[in-house]
Amino acid sequence: MRKPLKALNDKKGMALLYVVVVIVILSLLGLGVLTISYGVRFNATKIQSEAVAMLAAEAGYEEAVFWMGQQSDMVYVMKTGGSYSNSLAFANSGCNYQVSFFSFIGSRPTYRIISNGYSGRFKRTVDVLVVQAIGGWDMGMCRIPSASSSTSPVYFADGEVIDMPIHINKANDSPDSRDIFVTGNPQFLETVSMGESRYTSGGADKYSDVMGVFDAGIDFDQPNSKITDEAVVQKKIDRFKDSTEGAFTFKPVAKAAVPYPVPAVQLEFFVQGGVGNIRVTNNCTVRGFMQASDSRTWDFMVKPGTTDQYARYNIYAYHFMPQNADATGERVTQDIQNTYVTQSIGGVESEPGGQIFVDGNVIIGGNNILYNNGQVVKGKITIVATGNIWVADSVVLDGAHDADGMPSKDNPNALGLIAQGVVKVVDPGMTEYSYVDGQPLTPADSVYVPIGVPDVGQPVDSYKRHLPDQMAVEASVTVGGGGWGAENVQRSPYGGRKEFSGTQDDLIVRGTITEVIRGIVGQIGADGFLKHYYFDRRFLEGILPGDVWLQGKYIPAPGGWSDYETVE
Repeated sequence: MRKPLKALNDKKGMALLYVVVVIVILSLLGLGVLTISYGVRFNATKIQSEAVAMLAAEAGYEEAVFWMGQQSDMVYVMKTGGSYSNSLAFANSGCNYQVSFFSFIGSRPTYRIISNGYSGRFKRTVDVLVVQAIGGWDMGMCRIPSASSSTSPVYFADGEVIDMPIHINKANDSPDSRDIFVTGNPQFLETVSMGESRYTSGGADKYSDVMGVFDAGIDFDQPNSKITDEAVVQKKIDRFKDSTEGAFTFKPVAKAAVPYPVPAVQLEFFVQGGVGNIRVTNNCTVRGFMQASDSRTWDFMVKPGTTDQYARYNIYAYHFMPQNADATGERVTQDIQNTYVTQSIGGVESEPGGQIFVDGNVIIGGNNILYNNGQVVKGKITIVATGNIWVADSVVLDGAHDADGMPSKDNPNALGLIAQGVVKVVDPGMTEYSYVDGQPLTPADSVYVPIGVPDVGQPVDSYKRHLPDQMAVEASVTVGGGGWGAENVQRSPYGGRKEFSGTQDDLIVRGTITEVIRGIVGQIGADGFLKHYYFDRRFLEGILPGDVWLQGKYIPAPGGWSDYETVE
């Protein structure tokens, strides 16, 4: 039987409706899928553009830090130019950045880098406060001059504990070998950074057999310290001189008629009535002493104008001061705070600190029987000399010290020693060599000045003297013309230091050391000193006045990094 026409048409209408509904649903699903796909693609593009913009901003920051590391003196750049800006272009992005002075952390300049990275309509900004890196023990070369044009490696020995960060410049030696020398199992408790790569150009690992002794690891391919660049050191010295008060700028003249006369200024630190004092005696005359043969001692400095030539120099033997020094005003005693000045960049001033500039040589020390049993520094002061600085007594800081002997974190006192020559611990025993040589100790127009400690049974003014054991120097030491160390350390059966007892005394450094090339401190079990070096972290906080830091690396200040996004 045939169905009625109306019923058949109703079924066809329902089928059509179902088809339309299905088509609408599928269309909506397709539109949803397209929307989701578009959203995913949009978000992916957004994330990619943001990431690219961030990478561009970071590239600008890295370029800015690299540019800063190439400058001889950022303080000079900021004082003369104000700021520096540049831009970089990439395939699908770009950036612009600016370097400017921000402020001081104590006496430590802080710089600001703002780098804007762009990708499409997205912008990321990196805003960072950076400071010049400060190391514990920086050296241009881990070698000691042994003759006029040759050096010998210096080994970190079994049993030594080095509680200082160490940095060593790239030696560019051929064949390429390690630039640090290790024997046995010394302990390096802080990070060691090297200018060289860990691997040779052929891929050989130069450090595989010694990595275990570096407890805090090694950072390779690090920027060199600029201590080896005479022009950079000179620019910083000139800036320091220009900012020192005229009353504390000296150019000594030798007065006494003795062999190898060298002019010098003698500085003595002491505390009286709770006040930190410095006694300045200008126009002293040092009697120099030079061993006759290159094979006898290690007393060399870098020959000016060269990087690989060395000259034997006249080491300290003893010194005189003019008899009428008080009457002529050549000897004065000052409150250390009278030497204080501030650094200023763009109207922003550093914390005040003391500065003394000597165009010549400096002797630090005196008769420690008279001065607090050693030199005691109360205040913040930096001494800069265009010649040598001879340390003739223990030099320690007043104020609180921790149980391990380090100046406490809140100790406000600090000392900087900076020389374009060498900074060396003298040997008072050289006075006896000079006496044996028949040299007069009391010229008519001058007074012999005893230093250190009289030998047992000798009078206070005796020339038979020695340095204390332990010998401590609490300072940041920068050596532009050679190395930090001790003079008259024996190398062959001749001469040799006069120790307090036995064959070696202790030399303690609590501070920092920056040197062009290593200076000898002692020969293990034979002569000189045993070294005990500790890093004074207060120098990281800008406590030292003068800003003559020489690291080629700039790092973010604590809490100094921020980055953010803006849509344009």
